[in-house]
Amino acid sequence: MKRYFQKDIETAPVDWIKSLQKEKLIKQVKYVYDNNKYYHRLMDEKGVTPDDIKELSDISKLPFLTKNDLREAYPYGLLSAPLKDCVRIQSTSGTTGRRVVAFYTQHDIDLWEECCARAIVAAGGTDEDVVQVCYGYGLFTGGPGLHGGSHKVGSLTIPMSSGNTDRQIQFMRDLGSTILCCTPSYAAYIGERLREMGCTHDDIRLKAGIFGAEPWTEEMRRDIEAKLGIKAYDIYGLTEISGPGVSFECEEQNGMHINEDHFLAEIIDPDTGEVLPEGEEGELVFTSLDKEAFPLLRYRTRDLTVLTREKCSCGRTHIKMMKPKGRSDDMLIIRGVNVFPSQIETVLLKEGYTPNYEIHVDRIANEDTFDINVELSEEQFRQIKDNDEAAKKALTGAMVKMLGIRPKIHLLAPKSITRSEGKAVRVIDKRKLHD
Repeated sequence: MKRYFQKDIETAPVDWIKSLQKEKLIKQVKYVYDNNKYYHRLMDEKGVTPDDIKELSDISKLPFLTKNDLREAYPYGLLSAPLKDCVRIQSTSGTTGRRVVAFYTQHDIDLWEECCARAIVAAGGTDEDVVQVCYGYGLFTGGPGLHGGSHKVGSLTIPMSSGNTDRQIQFMRDLGSTILCCTPSYAAYIGERLREMGCTHDDIRLKAGIFGAEPWTEEMRRDIEAKLGIKAYDIYGLTEISGPGVSFECEEQNGMHINEDHFLAEIIDPDTGEVLPEGEEGELVFTSLDKEAFPLLRYRTRDLTVLTREKCSCGRTHIKMMKPKGRSDDMLIIRGVNVFPSQIETVLLKEGYTPNYEIHVDRIANEDTFDINVELSEEQFRQIKDNDEAAKKALTGAMVKMLGIRPKIHLLAPKSITRSEGKAVRVIDKRKLHD
């Protein structure tokens, strides 16, 4: 039996969806133009007015927004609703001294939580489930978003937040948690810790996990599913647009349905900004169709993906975005070669290594250095330490085949790399400190 949180919307005819998007887009552009001086100025500079937006395709006339715009407009420059109507802020971590702050009216929160509820139901969630939310709470959107979505579904919600993994597992066992919500790297660590405690997935009742907030590969999905005895579902979102729930996986586990009644997606050439046709890979761009406090138009996510409207066996008709292969701004260029962390993770898991690794890049004497620290499992450490060079040579060969560039491999003892309870830090690029 297929389950939906809002069946009429999630399975609506595509023509109806596009008609709704057109109606909302026209209304939203006028709302933003009239209520947001920052974006009003950008539109004026491009010579476009709300009257120019008559069809969905007219969105290409609008200017883009980037994270730099959000930082420049910090804190209130992109606020489009009176402050008295706003009931919450969420924020991303900042690397330049200015955080990205997003505002929400109660209407915005209700829509966000409905989107997260759709994701939970798509993963098999009902009002009889116990949902353990191990995303961070506070300013991070992960915890509040899935927490609210779980409430909308009517599930028993355990607001664990991240950290104290032994206590997480204790609650998981004592309360019979059935759905786990956290980052994929933390899910992998929970599975690892469960095994260290002498337990298996038969000792817990989990049936599904909803994982996001960082890139992860199909190989990592299979690793997590094996460790925890679950089906692992991807969820996508970003604070600037609302948080998790912008899109989510269904039972097919093959791409994430975008909640098109709330978000309009485009794919563009990351270099030229040209809109690309469906099916071509490029940078994902989102427009918020009905947010009140912080409605962003044509926001460049920097995530590289493909959109497809191929028929889905789950019955949902909303367009799918495939799992992002990486971010255009997270891509490493090493000795002239494009390298994504997801490629390295794929090789490690295919070759039987753990997903605990670090990429170290530096520039010495005008030449890039490229090192990968790989943590061994206890069993591998016992087997490999007497055959270290042969193992490194084999892994190096697999990396060269995938990347087209030769890294220096370092095989480390178990527990050498610090575990993450939130987003895992995979890349240490010291060139940024020197340049």
